[in-house]
Amino acid sequence: MTHGGTVDELRKKVADVNARRERLQGAAFDSIGMSAYVIIRDSEAEARAELERITTINPDSPGYASFEEFTKHSNLDVEVSAREYSVGTRALRPELVGTPEQVAEKIRAYEEAGVNLLLIQASPLHEELERIATDLFPLVGKN
Repeated sequence: MTHGGTVDELRKKVADVNARRERLQGAAFDSIGMSAYVIIRDSEAEARAELERITTINPDSPGYASFEEFTKHSNLDVEVSAREYSVGTRALRPELVGTPEQVAEKIRAYEEAGVNLLLIQASPLHEELERIATDLFPLVGKN
């Protein structure tokens, strides 16, 4: 399970973790999962506007102190921005934001990199999951 990253980062991590498991257990993992925040809209501009809305951060808000505390005491392999932290640690890094077609293409790229399980984050959850199930999932299996 990973908190996300670029396709290239995940390709390297999947290869590394599978090589380690093969040395120790004789077989690669059956599943490699990734947390990913998903925003789909009819246009990329609409999806980007929603991303901007949910990641606008006020440094004077009480939550900002928890971000500073988190980054100060974490031993992460990448630097986490306040923007990423605002919606779940690194779940924005996969960039699953855009039209259903754009996001489906990105998901297929992650699948080719070895990620075969997504832990989807979205908000408001019910409405966004309905949109994801209706507009995105039918496209994911298509090439």
